[in-house]
Amino acid sequence: MTRSAALALFLPCLLAAQADPALVHARKLLQSTLLIDGHNDLPWMIREDSKAPRDVEAYDLRRKTTGEVDLARLKQGLLGAQFWSVYVPGEIKDGFAKVQLEQLDIARRMIAKYPEALELALSTADIRRIRAKGKVASLLGMEGGHALENSLGALRAYYDLGARYLTLTHNVTLAWADAAMDVPKHGGLTPFGKEVVHEMNRLGMLVDISHVSPEVMRDVLDTSAAPVIFSHSSARALVDHPRNVPDTILKRMATNGGVVMVTFVPPFVNQETRAWEAGLEKLAKGMSYDDAAYKQVEADYIKAHGPAPRATLKDVADHIEHVAVVAGHDHVGIASDFWGGATPVGLEDVSKYPDLFAELIRRGWNDPDLRKLAGENLLRTFAKAEAVAKQQKKAHPPSTATIEGLDGKT
Repeated sequence: MTRSAALALFLPCLLAAQADPALVHARKLLQSTLLIDGHNDLPWMIREDSKAPRDVEAYDLRRKTTGEVDLARLKQGLLGAQFWSVYVPGEIKDGFAKVQLEQLDIARRMIAKYPEALELALSTADIRRIRAKGKVASLLGMEGGHALENSLGALRAYYDLGARYLTLTHNVTLAWADAAMDVPKHGGLTPFGKEVVHEMNRLGMLVDISHVSPEVMRDVLDTSAAPVIFSHSSARALVDHPRNVPDTILKRMATNGGVVMVTFVPPFVNQETRAWEAGLEKLAKGMSYDDAAYKQVEADYIKAHGPAPRATLKDVADHIEHVAVVAGHDHVGIASDFWGGATPVGLEDVSKYPDLFAELIRRGWNDPDLRKLAGENLLRTFAKAEAVAKQQKKAHPPSTATIEGLDGKT
């Protein structure tokens, strides 16, 4: 990057910071603490890129991209670590494991392409070591237990390939767990579902209960020997969306020791946006939002009702504060879920994290609680999961349980 280009990028930010003491404070704090984002769908955006699908080389993060992420904006946003989602839709027809392996490959090649800025992280020690070098520690998070195809061997293989959390479901109910956005079948976790949690504890893989039903949330909290995470969810008391976390569950997080990473997704954080989305969901029931049919229904809905109302940075701050009040400041984190779609006003891309912290500073948040929110809570949760795994590996061999043996399913 030339000197003139660098000045053009950072001068507006510097001028804004000089005019806003809270933003100066936020940037200074984030320069001295680890900021961790729990969920970003960039690997799927690369897969689905309209110009060069699946081409990691063509999707150049050294240039300004059309999405929310590139290297310059990552640096401007002071991000220290990122869980890159290796998402696989539960509605696909060409093999979950095949697509899961492809997504792990895309994410790992993406990280390797930028050795000056990104490095693969597999542990809390890696996160600290990589950030100390000025790079973004890059972790992998699987989204949806359907990719296991009911196999604990597959779970272990994905862990060996670098996955450090598994969101138990995505939008589709599994043979062993109910999804928040689908029809429940089990009333929570089945015996095999509980064995999945046990094996994740043994591996040191974070159990992620975003996307699951409240009953599965409850069963996981009853089952897991390690703290759990919500990798990208917000507060249901503020916006009644099935993907958000009820207060009854938030209140249990202190005992569990885990962290709720509040997401920026507009219909999760703004009630008007949620109401608009609910109307679209009725028309598109049963469709995947990756399908052409859904996109046509969405286009027709926008013509009839106008575009979705905009969420704002202040909406996200409201959810962070609610989780901090109900669960405690030790149990809240951040997860943008940037995916190439709608974003809140003020949180348009990865350069904007300091603006969110500035808003919380204006609301009276102190530095110790801001540091917890930024990354200390997630690091504590992850470290405890690693400690539990160390103990359990000594006590238990890899599980050979099957869904047929535990649930009687074929």
